[in-house]
Amino acid sequence: MSRAVATRSARARPAPAVAAPAPAPTFSIGALAREFGLTTRAIRFYEDCGLLAPERSGRNRVYTARDRARLTLTLRGKRLGLKLAEVKELVDMYETQRDTEAQMRRFLDVLARHRAQLEARLADLRTTLDEVLAQQASARRVLRQRAKP
Repeated sequence: MSRAVATRSARARPAPAVAAPAPAPTFSIGALAREFGLTTRAIRFYEDCGLLAPERSGRNRVYTARDRARLTLTLRGKRLGLKLAEVKELVDMYETQRDTEAQMRRFLDVLARHRAQLEARLADLRTTLDEVLAQQASARRVLRQRAKP
């Protein structure tokens, strides 16, 4: 093959197609509700609290991966027993500040305060449980005394 033919055939080849980036995943309110085992009303409530900010497509809400991640963090905070305002503060902090040390210190403060509340409730429950056990023991003694001939 001559040099000119080889050059022409190399030029005739189309450039490899560059793949367009895949569109970011989106979710409907129903899809998120099913995935997380929530009602659509609960998701709208989180939206009203400022925890989620879906885009709109006509009358439909379109949730992004960001919203999904925020919902995950919201539910994790709820499982820890945090107030929604605390959850929102922590979730917002991750989006606005890049100082992870400050974020972790704030997170530790919130968890320490919550832990103190839980320990106080646990102490109250232990006291109540001790009272219940004492009342049960007393009732059993009365029944045993009455059962004796």
